[in-house]
Amino acid sequence: MLLEFRTLYFEDLSVGMTEIYQKTVKSSDVIGFAEISGDRNPIHLSEHFAAKTPFKSRIAHGLYTASLLSALIGTRLPGPGAVYISQTLQFKAPVKIGDTVFASVEVAELVPHGRRARLACKCSVGENVVLEGEAIVKVPARPTAAAATPPMPT
Repeated sequence: MLLEFRTLYFEDLSVGMTEIYQKTVKSSDVIGFAEISGDRNPIHLSEHFAAKTPFKSRIAHGLYTASLLSALIGTRLPGPGAVYISQTLQFKAPVKIGDTVFASVEVAELVPHGRRARLACKCSVGENVVLEGEAIVKVPARPTAAAATPPMPT
C-alpha cells in the first residue's frame, strides 16, 4: 500500500504530532532492496545460509526497515518538500520475512531558526521495538499569497 501524500508546512506542526505506517515485509521487497542497494548479503537472500545464523531464517536489511521511516517523512509527516538533515538509527532486533512492521515518527521538537523539526523515529514488530532513532528535517514554510500568485502582466 502506498501512502497518500499529505503536505504539512512548518507552521502546521506541533510537538507530539505522530504518523504511523504499517507494512508487511515480503520476500520480493527484500530481493528488490538487495538489487537497488547492492547489499546481497546471503542472510537476506538465502534461506539455507540464514538457517545457520542466530536468526534461523532470512531477515530484512536494516536500512529497508529504516526506509519505512523515510516513507513517512517524505509523504506524511511533514510530507513533500521535507529534506533530511540527519538520521540516527539503533537496530534492536531483526525483522523477518512476513513480519508486519509499524513505523512511526513523532514531532519531538520544533526549531524555528531554519525551520527544523526533530522527529523521534521507531519501528516495531508487535510489541517488540526493532529500530529506534531520531531524524532532523528541514520543513518548508507555508507559501505566501504573493509567492503563490504570479505577477499580473503590465
